[in-house]
Amino acid sequence: MIHKNKTKNLGRTKSHRKALLTNLAISLIKHKRITTTLAKAKALKKFIEPIITIGKKQNTHSRRIVFKKLNDKTAVFELFKNISKKNIKRNGGYTRIIKIGNRLGDFSEIAIIELVEFIERIKIMN
Repeated sequence: MIHKNKTKNLGRTKSHRKALLTNLAISLIKHKRITTTLAKAKALKKFIEPIITIGKKQNTHSRRIVFKKLNDKTAVFELFKNISKKNIKRNGGYTRIIKIGNRLGDFSEIAIIELVEFIERIKIMN
């Protein structure tokens, strides 16, 4: 039995996984919707939700914490200017994962992850 193993490795080392999640989070903040594999989307959801929660506090310390995790000034600015103001009354669940099928090459599950307050629910044709 494997205990105390909550993180999804995604087949990467710790530094590679951290860089991957940081880049996915920056893309999600900038574009409001991205398409990726289901495993990466689930890992990104656990990574981005606390960052948005910290971003709801409009002070310098919160900006420094978020910048330490994201390392992108434009993403931090977008998070504090637009995203945090739209989610101020929401207590969680800032992102939505929509499964859209399987990739043709390796048959891995593909999903769309999007910010809830920004994008209207779209109808996806299979």
